[in-house]
Amino acid sequence: MSDPDAALSELKGRLVVIDVEAPYVYIGTLAELDTHHLVLENTDVHDLRDAATTRELYVLETRTHGVRANRQKVLVRRDQVISISALDDVIP
Repeated sequence: MSDPDAALSELKGRLVVIDVEAPYVYIGTLAELDTHHLVLENTDVHDLRDAATTRELYVLETRTHGVRANRQKVLVRRDQVISISALDDVIP
């Protein structure tokens, strides 16, 4: 992938899953991006330490049952992101 920003721009307006270095997963609509942050709206910020489930199982359950948003807007630091994908690209 030669231009990561172009690939990210293609995800704008879609539900995305963001895995970060910390034990959190973010699932929400990618609204904006800049050089330092990804901005998500109507987002489920899930602390994996609060549940007995794995990251993958939680994401699959969210794909099946829908996003349980607990934040209207979230800024995620790009330097903390491990991966980002569209929620509908998650294979059940």
